[in-house]
Amino acid sequence: MDLLLRHASLIDGTGAPARAAEVAVSGGRVVAVGAPGELTPTPDCEVVDLEGLTLAPGFIDVHTHYDAQILWDGDLTPSSWHGVTSVIMGNCGFGVAPTRPEHRDIIMRLLENVEGMSLSALDAGISWSFETFPEYLSALDQRPKRLNVGAFIGHSPLRAFVVGGEERPATPAELERMREIVREALEAGAIGFSTSRQPAHQGAYGRPVPSRFAEVDEVYSMVSVLSELGRGVVQVSIGPGLFVDQFSELATRFGVPVTWTALVARADKPGAAMRTVERGGALPGEVYPQIACRPIVMQITMDDPVPLAEIDEWKEALARPREERADLYRDASWRERARPATLSAWSHRWSKIDVEETGAHHDVVGIPLDRLAQQRGTTPFDVMLDLALSDSVPTRFRVVLENDGDAEIAQLLADKRTLLGLSDAGAHANQLCDACYSTHLLGHWVRERGAIALEDAVWRLTGHPHQAFRVDGRGLVKEGFHADLVAFDPATVGTTPVERVYDQPGGADRLVVRSTGIEHVWVNGVATRSYGKDIPGATPGRLLRARGTGEGTPQS
Repeated sequence: MDLLLRHASLIDGTGAPARAAEVAVSGGRVVAVGAPGELTPTPDCEVVDLEGLTLAPGFIDVHTHYDAQILWDGDLTPSSWHGVTSVIMGNCGFGVAPTRPEHRDIIMRLLENVEGMSLSALDAGISWSFETFPEYLSALDQRPKRLNVGAFIGHSPLRAFVVGGEERPATPAELERMREIVREALEAGAIGFSTSRQPAHQGAYGRPVPSRFAEVDEVYSMVSVLSELGRGVVQVSIGPGLFVDQFSELATRFGVPVTWTALVARADKPGAAMRTVERGGALPGEVYPQIACRPIVMQITMDDPVPLAEIDEWKEALARPREERADLYRDASWRERARPATLSAWSHRWSKIDVEETGAHHDVVGIPLDRLAQQRGTTPFDVMLDLALSDSVPTRFRVVLENDGDAEIAQLLADKRTLLGLSDAGAHANQLCDACYSTHLLGHWVRERGAIALEDAVWRLTGHPHQAFRVDGRGLVKEGFHADLVAFDPATVGTTPVERVYDQPGGADRLVVRSTGIEHVWVNGVATRSYGKDIPGATPGRLLRARGTGEGTPQS
């Protein structure tokens, strides 16, 4: 053995109770799991004492958007700070491949508008050493990386590659070409196929993302390729024509696991999320609604009003260059058109929006916009625009968007028909940081709230995504499995306050959250974190490739 981990409280990812155990590793895999004192180290073996710590499989984050960031940040921070050892990218139908050279600007602008990525960082950070999806996977495979990475082939770049910029249904010939590319991607190792029908997903120049112009039958046609090959997962961002009934049909007709986003708990609609779980759970098929364990809270500026993209008038703002958007906000006629729709669409949010960062309006920081509007005899819509227009720096508004139904989040976490995800790591980098969801779960929901047991929380982060996403040989502490492992202190594991840093290409900013209590991490048997400190230059991560769809537990 190369490594022996002793005196740990082992939670193996199956949901079984914690037990005293020691784990031996050789050649990057777990070779033995024994009772205390049962395993004898060889002369050259490294022995690590984990007294007082919980040893678990490395956490698997199934919903990230690191597709671009990995090309400049092989450490995949901040996920790697939070016990995550494997990430899945390419969610919601987005990604950077396949992309023809003439479409690169459109793809970057799509990621800018929908996923809140810095255009300057994308332009400076993406090397574009690839065009096809297999070439992209090859670039990922060759790149030194701290974590394991897998990627969906996304519907929007796929459509742009075949249909170009035309906003229409695909022709039969184009459908067949897209099927060929999906097959090629899966054979090269794509985790599966992802798409979006989400009305709020407005891409380059404020136009709907390419996948939204596809007919539902096109989605079925792409998914059929997964069935033919017997591998891959389907991930859908919900929208017209694709909801629980269609997910059940996709799962049963094609024999594939389907996961969808997002199932959120809203304080103003108590019980709605659980009713959706019950409705979906009554249907056949292996379907996993994805949930989050943190309120979805964004810092937004009027320079980058992505969350408002669901409102038609705000699509006009997204269609303009950032430096011209203020002119629109000063236009009284635009305000007259945009005001009623904005006030109505965000009626449940105005009490949950306040100024968080400002250069000129420190006296209003933390005061809800509906209260400010009442004090000033105007509307929250106008207050928001007026504050932004009169500030010396971009005003950052803190907006509670979704998932603020605290009691119902606890119910969703306790219901094993739901899949924990939605970190969005790599996206909305200067607006939120939920890449810390794993340590938040362990600190807040397990230790502080007692909403779920520690074993169930670890299963949600490891064994469950292993099952749902067919992550081969990872997610359990079991003989023969890859030695992706994390040792944490259950008494201190958690998160630090959010902070803004300027470390993206071109000096672009982002929000990060650091961890507490994550003491040791191993990826493929190689230490990447030791005694609470990251090991510089550790790059043992590998490319994850899809395996067959024969495993898993149906939602019903």
